[in-house]
Amino acid sequence: MNRKHCLLAWALLWLNAALAAPAPLPQPPSVVYGDLFDTVQRQKVFVDSKTFADAVPKESPADIMAAWRREKQATDFDLAAFVAKHFTVPEVRESTYRSQAGEDVCAHIASLWPVLTRQPDQPAAGSSLLPLPHRYVVPGGRFQEIYYWDSYFTMLGLEAPERRALATDMLENFAHLIDTYGHIPNGNRTYYLSRSQPPFFGAMVARAAARDGDAVYTRFLPQLLREHEFWMEGATKLAPGSAHRRVVRLRNGTVLNRYWDDRATPRDEAYREDIATAAESKRPAAEVYRNLRATAESGWDFSSRWLADGHTLSTIRTVDLLPVDLNSLMYELERAIARALALRQDPDAKRWEELAQQRAQAIRAVFWNEQRHLYTDYWWRENRLANAATLAALYPLYFGVADAGQAHQTANTLRLTLLRPEGVVPTTVASGQQWDAPNGWAPLVWLTIEGLRRYGETDLADFIARGWRGENVAVFRRTGKLTEKYDVTGSADARGGEYPNQDGFGWTNGVLWQLACTAAD
Repeated sequence: MNRKHCLLAWALLWLNAALAAPAPLPQPPSVVYGDLFDTVQRQKVFVDSKTFADAVPKESPADIMAAWRREKQATDFDLAAFVAKHFTVPEVRESTYRSQAGEDVCAHIASLWPVLTRQPDQPAAGSSLLPLPHRYVVPGGRFQEIYYWDSYFTMLGLEAPERRALATDMLENFAHLIDTYGHIPNGNRTYYLSRSQPPFFGAMVARAAARDGDAVYTRFLPQLLREHEFWMEGATKLAPGSAHRRVVRLRNGTVLNRYWDDRATPRDEAYREDIATAAESKRPAAEVYRNLRATAESGWDFSSRWLADGHTLSTIRTVDLLPVDLNSLMYELERAIARALALRQDPDAKRWEELAQQRAQAIRAVFWNEQRHLYTDYWWRENRLANAATLAALYPLYFGVADAGQAHQTANTLRLTLLRPEGVVPTTVASGQQWDAPNGWAPLVWLTIEGLRRYGETDLADFIARGWRGENVAVFRRTGKLTEKYDVTGSADARGGEYPNQDGFGWTNGVLWQLACTAAD
């Protein structure tokens, strides 16, 4: 082959590789606007760090940055005025919504779905919003985009015949996100692309298939496989006792998953808060940022569960923990893939079912805590079980991983540790973080109730359901609202976290509909 032909061949190879390579991910506002973003956040132009992260530029980012560089040195420069001139700031649309006088809670939930539903997005140049092609439901309050794990529980309230099309639209949106970005981000914002959230896509497909038929499995098989690939990336090359992104290989060769984030910078939506947390720590700032972000991927942001000392946020070490809930979700994802392949009569179905069962065996072997009589997380670097009782222990029951003896022991431990008059608390610790006592959360309540029912612990499940319904309805009657979280001790309003308790609220509505309204549905 002569030199000309060699160059042509190399050019064709390069072109094919370029065409096959995925497009670069859109950059978050903190990167696009650099020191402008940093200055706006540090000077607290907006009370909530998320506000500026969601602002829409009125002109191109390049023009805005050129204006910033020209004007910022002026002695009379007004930062707030500059932002108002160049950006449209989002409004919180649900904050004033109230029920009609005398309306019951089920009618209130039904009336909320149109309020929380967004139509297919029209792309806005420079916006952090990732456009979605179908309708979707947002949680409410400050959360004006779709959220991954929230949506599984929100969709529980969309199973009435007149709302099933909306649930299908949401599932199609998640498939679109996988097809476009290779995974489902935390939410449809550019600043969420570096992480995901608890991988409920397999569980969403399974629930939709139970309602609409097995064709749902085969329809979403390509996306189920890509979702699994995202979470397992790098697993085959791991040495024992090492980790890569979201996978860890234990010293005995077992491969399990952890939470992670591909960035190690302050979160755009909690910028000031993350800088303050890193400043309080004696650790490298990037290490703290990575762990804060990984915890955001877990959905439990924040909780004593992730903290080295059990109460101080700056000791966060989420990437060192193997979470039992995440690995239970991966089991469900592998089972969904096996089911989809079996329906296609693909011989690879057997291998995937074996992978799922290997995962289940690993969960029972690694996470079952014989001393605590429930499942706990695992500190993989130290090769030891965590000792904290958390509601993550109910995931192996919800997905059918636990054996009968473990399930009944878990129920007994739950009665003694996490049960409260109006529901269940995520942990026994009152750290001041929102995913700790005394708060109760709809998704964890649902997983607990259904996990207990799966193993015949119906009396305990019914007690929790009655308490949770009563608390939700009491707050609704007092305020006309359903909120993100509740105090389940009967003593006060829910508290803790980086922002006030939000109203709306997607997953609360979905779970309460199932527990209180399905007879009327």
